[in-house]
Amino acid sequence: MTHRFDTAAPAGRTTSTVLAEAHELVAAAARVFDRDDYSRGLLADCAYRLRAPLRVALAGSIKAGKSTLLNALVGQAVAPTDATECTRVVTWYRDGATPAVTAHAADGARANVIVRRGGGAHGLTFDLSALTWDVEGPREVDHLEVDWPSAALAQTTIIDTPGTSSLSREVSRRTARLLTPAEVEGGSPAAPGADAVVYLLRRLDATDVRFLEQLGAGAGGAGPLGVIGVVSRADEIGAGRIDALHSARDVAARFAGELERTGLCQAVIPVAGLLAYAASTLRQPEFAAFEALATVPAEVLGDALLSADRFARADSELPVAPELRAQLVDRFGLFGIRMANMLIRLGVRDSGSLATELAARSGIEELRSVLEVQFGQRAEELKAHSALSTLDRILTAHPGTEADRLLPRVRARLADVHGFTELRLLGRLRTDELPLPAPVLADLHRILGGTGVAAHLRLGLPVDVDLRTVRAAAFDAVRTWRNRAAHPLADQATATACRAAARSAEGILAALPR
Repeated sequence: MTHRFDTAAPAGRTTSTVLAEAHELVAAAARVFDRDDYSRGLLADCAYRLRAPLRVALAGSIKAGKSTLLNALVGQAVAPTDATECTRVVTWYRDGATPAVTAHAADGARANVIVRRGGGAHGLTFDLSALTWDVEGPREVDHLEVDWPSAALAQTTIIDTPGTSSLSREVSRRTARLLTPAEVEGGSPAAPGADAVVYLLRRLDATDVRFLEQLGAGAGGAGPLGVIGVVSRADEIGAGRIDALHSARDVAARFAGELERTGLCQAVIPVAGLLAYAASTLRQPEFAAFEALATVPAEVLGDALLSADRFARADSELPVAPELRAQLVDRFGLFGIRMANMLIRLGVRDSGSLATELAARSGIEELRSVLEVQFGQRAEELKAHSALSTLDRILTAHPGTEADRLLPRVRARLADVHGFTELRLLGRLRTDELPLPAPVLADLHRILGGTGVAAHLRLGLPVDVDLRTVRAAAFDAVRTWRNRAAHPLADQATATACRAAARSAEGILAALPR
């Protein structure tokens, strides 16, 4: 994610207060369980993740394009995209001073991993064939940790997971254990590894639905609270045609409708991940090649682009060397080549402008915007939810201790933190048909933070608005939504949503300087 996540506080209890309360409760529980090694370790992880960047997992079926999307979001080739052993284990990508890849075994042993750089779209490979562990004896890799200097990773730790529909049941279980943890051996609770999930879909089959339903059940307990759906490899839906993204948007809308059963995905967005990554790393020789191809008559180039093999064949008379044409197919795909050709014919004259235009048409900027609003601006709440829900599971699993007195406070925080309510409502607004006019539904989506959590965005005001106008608009919003909630014809779902909107407006007023 190449943008910087904003830290504007959402309506209601401030993010610093949410984190402070979570820290206090975790610390109190740690004092009670100071002699229970397992619980103490879970609580130490809770305390750490409250201080650390937000953890966002990329999940989806095998070959969904998770690693390619990760590279596009980071803007660098940090994740291998070829089908090697490393794609069968969970891999954590964090910001680090220098690039390093470390393999971890279940018993805590570590081994340095050799990174090999290649050409084309694959970029690099992690060599797990000959690991030298720091403790003697052969071991199986439990997970990988990649440290990489990146402004994007400084804001968000990204977790690349194995395919949920892998032919190997154990490979699929690795993702399930990370995102929807059950009890470990002995009945002890387990903690989820991610605070939020980006779930990649190529088609919406039973495996995807079951996994999303598991995530939905987890959100009420210890699973991640936020889930964004991505129709990945969107350019392939239209067979690489220039209008492929339009077809993909229709598919995304259909998927969003069919996900009513989960009520969890807060958005479903089509993204051409390969094009997005290629655009972020566009090279000058590639731009020069696109310029040369734009001089070819449209019908001649169209015939050459009927297939990848035909475009790259050595006996073609196209004014670009066959090796470079093969590289363009590998990095941009036929859709990206057609899009670049069209943009240059329309007047794009430099590589920077072409990269910007290709990125915009890949869908990656729309995804970044949604991630910013749904995850980035609510990072503190999502982290607090992960910590508090894990703490709830620990306390429930160990009744009869001094920590019992903490359980009502933990559950009150999980129930009362208004940001959690907003996230759940935003997810349901995409599927529930509230009997409200379209403009009112748009206002409801906005006041709940669906377009951003800053006060002016919630109230639909310009960014440079003065404080008096914000206060007046917030007072008006409180009155409006209270009246809608109290309307005698409002059903229960509508009244609940309107009361939440009124509370969001009250939170804006509470956060304004006196």
